[in-house]
Amino acid sequence: MSIFLCFLFLIPLIFIFLKSIKPSKWKLPPGPKKLPIIGNLHQRRELHPRNRRDLSEKYGPIVFLRYGFVPVVVISSKEAAEEVLKIHDLECCSRPETAGTRAISYNFKDIGFAPYGEEWRAMRKLSVLPPGPPKLPIIGNLHQLQELPPRNLSHKYGPVMLLRFGFVPVVVISSKEAAEEVLKIHDLECCSRPETAGTRKISYNFKDIGFAPYGEEWKAMRKLSVVELFNAKKHQYFRSIREEENDLLVKTLTELALTRSPVNLKKTLFTLVGSIVCRIGFGLNLHECEFIDEDSISDLVDKSEILEMTSMFSDFFPGGIGRFIDWISGQNKRFNNVFSDLDTFFENILNDHLKPGIVESSDIIDGMINMMKKQERDGDSFKLTTDHLKGMISDIFIAGVSTSASTLIWAITELVRNPKVMKKVQDEIRTTLGDKKERITEQDLTKLHYFKLVVKEIFRLHPAVPFLLPRETLSHVKIQGYDIPAKTQIMINVYAIARDPELWINPDEFNPDRFLDSSIDYKGLNFELLPFGSGRRICPGMTMGITLVELALLNLLYFFDWGLPEKEEVDKIITDNEVALGLVQVLLH
Repeated sequence: MSIFLCFLFLIPLIFIFLKSIKPSKWKLPPGPKKLPIIGNLHQRRELHPRNRRDLSEKYGPIVFLRYGFVPVVVISSKEAAEEVLKIHDLECCSRPETAGTRAISYNFKDIGFAPYGEEWRAMRKLSVLPPGPPKLPIIGNLHQLQELPPRNLSHKYGPVMLLRFGFVPVVVISSKEAAEEVLKIHDLECCSRPETAGTRKISYNFKDIGFAPYGEEWKAMRKLSVVELFNAKKHQYFRSIREEENDLLVKTLTELALTRSPVNLKKTLFTLVGSIVCRIGFGLNLHECEFIDEDSISDLVDKSEILEMTSMFSDFFPGGIGRFIDWISGQNKRFNNVFSDLDTFFENILNDHLKPGIVESSDIIDGMINMMKKQERDGDSFKLTTDHLKGMISDIFIAGVSTSASTLIWAITELVRNPKVMKKVQDEIRTTLGDKKERITEQDLTKLHYFKLVVKEIFRLHPAVPFLLPRETLSHVKIQGYDIPAKTQIMINVYAIARDPELWINPDEFNPDRFLDSSIDYKGLNFELLPFGSGRRICPGMTMGITLVELALLNLLYFFDWGLPEKEEVDKIITDNEVALGLVQVLLH
């Protein structure tokens, strides 16, 4: 029996031996002599990389070895390396599967040791991600969320930077060129929105335009808003409302000027913008409304911004664990309490429009209700619901009030800090329009040039939001040579782009003269200046927002002279260009 077993063992050894000494039909490279079965294994120490120079000198730039049954070719010349790494790169690009590399690569689930194939190509694609700060296990960069100033994001890691908040990849874009790739070249692939708990709530389950992900429903809503709600005819129709509310502002400020009382910029301008937006959007006169007053507008805007900026754990850790942490930490309860006041306000607006016997007005929500009734009659495939109406109310209020009011506050702040610019623009206004106008109209805006440059410089230096609303990729896309996978959030840092020293001379200075001989505009075609965004997601209310800011600022500069209150710390206000003025002194011109 033992003789039989030895015979069985010897047969394969004899076969292997005969095969190892049999001449190959291939023209193999030269190399040192090989022993039967083990090949050159006995020479491994002698063939250490430091000694292989001698090997190539003896056998040439391509040396053939055999370690057991494994053939190994050693390349030692530039020309041979070029053939392997360039000419025959595809044929030579896999990796050997060894016990050691299998263990340290977790069964070849990596990039460095995995053999070539579909899985490796998918992993390799992920490896060309943008640079970014080091990430902690599980939480990623969440611990740095409050430490990342918008101005300095790109200084260390470049204009395309990758962060990871929990399980969510976020790419921050901080250059004109990268922004153009996202918003123009790859606009379609990058035009969706991330679905977060906060945006789901304030958009009424994404039934709006601003926060809804890209799809058929969003396209129908976008078309409706552009064609029916924010068209040129509607814009002209609402002109009288804008002018009337500015007349009331002038009257209020005149009374303060006569008594030399300081002006609370935030309260005054939020009231103005809130009154205009509520009348145009909802047919709601804040001066006469039963369920809201002028003083509450700023508070509601603050609450809407809290909701936008509130991060839920479930946003970063999808699934049960995130929702559990939100519940146990009380985050859900706090979030719902803040939303409750906004929801009550929006509900009151909607109920006001749906009451039987109410005379229809021509505000935006009335227009949507009329379309909803028409869709019902015509049997359209896409039908508006009350959630669509509330989503639109939310968009108009959140996007319309805070952005325009904060822009106006910064405009007065910068002009007070820069009295030479203030004098120059007021001289143009009062010379062009004359000194005896009792009322400013929108027609007056067409007669001014330097004034328009001042507005443009405000939009550059102080965009209403430092980042555009985040986008989300629908598919894999390449930005500036980096691979951005599907479902990655993209944030455009318009603040950093607008202060990029490679694009602007003395970018931190307030200097409208920089636009004197420039064709750069802020309507989405010049990617160094993007206060309203660009592409499919450009702000649909851009025209209304621009006109609102220009008309209000023209009234403020024509009728009044502005300065600091006597007790204000002038040096601090002038040097700290990140803090807007709170109180200003107004004098009647």
